[in-house]
Amino acid sequence: MTDQPTDELLFSQDEAGIARIVLNRPQARNALTFAMYEGLVTLCERIAADPAAKVLVITGAGDRAFAAGTDIAQFREVRTADDALAYERFMDKVLGTLERLRVPTIASIAGACTGGGAAIAAACDLRVATADARLGFPIARTLGNCLSVANLGRLANLVGPARVKDMIFTARLLGAEEALAIGLVGEVVADAQALRDRTDALAGLVAGHAPLTLRATKEGLRRLAEDAADPDDDLILSCYLSADFREGMEAFLAKRPPVWTGR
Repeated sequence: MTDQPTDELLFSQDEAGIARIVLNRPQARNALTFAMYEGLVTLCERIAADPAAKVLVITGAGDRAFAAGTDIAQFREVRTADDALAYERFMDKVLGTLERLRVPTIASIAGACTGGGAAIAAACDLRVATADARLGFPIARTLGNCLSVANLGRLANLVGPARVKDMIFTARLLGAEEALAIGLVGEVVADAQALRDRTDALAGLVAGHAPLTLRATKEGLRRLAEDAADPDDDLILSCYLSADFREGMEAFLAKRPPVWTGR
């Protein structure tokens, strides 16, 4: 197992190919600094380049918060038009890196998940939350900033424009059950221990499935969400002409479990 901690991000990857990133500022409810965002991009690039990586789990240190947004002190540096535009483009880069990561991503959410933290969770493929989780974008009563059109589009594709307006206009935080009802999270579990257990089980399940199928599905849905004009020939051929496809067919006919290689 690899395990290389940093001050604000912890990274590990086990023998099953399950990578984990822990947002590690529990004293600040894991509020994200610009350095943490940059570190997240760097770790995603590292995972993308590692053929042994099968799935990524992102969680927050402790049980009080996944991440309580961007550390507000970071915004003191935003003074000019260039600063404002650069910040939102930077966030688009961070979230886009998560969306384009070749492996499935799971947000494991306990407690507060707001602002930039909620944006990271929404950019993940799967989300599991504790019953006491609270999610939202309370910027209309806190900073008075806005989300980029790209970020609004990500949320609207997930829960619909009307619910995005409701969240931002009211600046309220959604409880876990309401978040589940609108599709902002996919599962709700009782407590932090149940969250760890369910996240581990889900990551193990996903890591055991055909990686090329997962990759093609993830990328195809991303293109669809962005109304991309890109053809899907590359995605189709990456699966149907792969050794994994032949292996899956032969394993099915032989009534044995397939052995996926990602090739």
